[in-house]
Amino acid sequence: MKTLSMKSVVACAMLGLGLVEPVSAHSREAAGEEVQDKKESKVQLALLLDTSSSMDGLIQQAKTQLWSIVNTFGHAQKDGRNAFVEVALYEYGNNALEEESYWIRQVLPFTRDLDEVSEQLFSLKTNGGNEYCGAVIRRAIEQLEWDDTPGTYRAMFVAGNEPFNQGPIDPGAACREAMAKSVVVNSIHCGDESTGVNSGWKSGALVTGGTFCVIDQNKAVVQIDCPQDKIIIELNGKLNKTYLRFGSMGLECQTKQWAQDGNAQVSKEAAVSRAMTKATFNYDNRSWDLVDACRTKDFDWSKVEEEHLPEELKGLTLAERKAHVAKMTAEREAIQKRIQELNKERAAFLAAERKKQGEEAAGTLGDEVRRAVASQAKALGYQLGQ
Repeated sequence: MKTLSMKSVVACAMLGLGLVEPVSAHSREAAGEEVQDKKESKVQLALLLDTSSSMDGLIQQAKTQLWSIVNTFGHAQKDGRNAFVEVALYEYGNNALEEESYWIRQVLPFTRDLDEVSEQLFSLKTNGGNEYCGAVIRRAIEQLEWDDTPGTYRAMFVAGNEPFNQGPIDPGAACREAMAKSVVVNSIHCGDESTGVNSGWKSGALVTGGTFCVIDQNKAVVQIDCPQDKIIIELNGKLNKTYLRFGSMGLECQTKQWAQDGNAQVSKEAAVSRAMTKATFNYDNRSWDLVDACRTKDFDWSKVEEEHLPEELKGLTLAERKAHVAKMTAEREAIQKRIQELNKERAAFLAAERKKQGEEAAGTLGDEVRRAVASQAKALGYQLGQ
């Protein structure tokens, strides 16, 4: 094979940009690209959160730990194929919702738009109400488009503090409906273990082979400063400069990306975890970013309207636009690779610090969700990687 110069690689780096000799699948996957000869696998996670008045701490944990939950699957594969995450979000037990719907709202159906998931989490408000676990589980089973591919990891996590068996819908029956669709129901009781067991939270999870756990919803997420944090956060800023919006929704979506970077500043851990997510194929913005869009098969440049492009792409020829996208693709790949390297160093540092401090990992929403999904996904044949 002919050796390409660095200039040639930058000028025509990725699939769909006129590359004669494609870069390797490993390199493309490292940059977050969908490799076209491999069908992707899927992970579906539904979060069912109690937003009654006592659950401010739970929602805060969800905001802080969304990215670390997604990162459990940052490099996941199933049968040799990349496995991406879809997230759905429900709130229940909030008096601001409609009584006819049993105070339940589907906030989001399954989506890969993680910025939208973050935006909606930060929009949740708590209010006193009636918490009906059976009703929200049934609603999620009936309403969501669960993937029926054999071996797909499908799971829901229902979190709250009132008795699991409250309300007009038998939670046991709802869990059996979930089991019929091969959906694992995991229950997270915000309170002590004995109360959770006695009020049905444990038995609900056991119906589908799910995990029952208890958390302190008001526990602050432990922060351990790592020497890699500052560099990773700085690289996230550089990563943003490689995004090239297009389409009528491009500016709005890019603005949302920046806003969620801001929301992630709720803690250093969240900011770093979000940057790590953006260095993996889980963070996919092909609907509005030219770099991601050009990685998809049959991307049609003729449908890209100049009026919706950023200034640096306006007035250019098609060849010049492709070259600029290729340059941004190469830059993004290099930044993502560096973030991944720093993440490995950071993980080793954290493990040593936690061992030194004798810290227990369990105790928050994110901790328990990560623990459960790692175990359950591995049992289905997912390789989670590092």
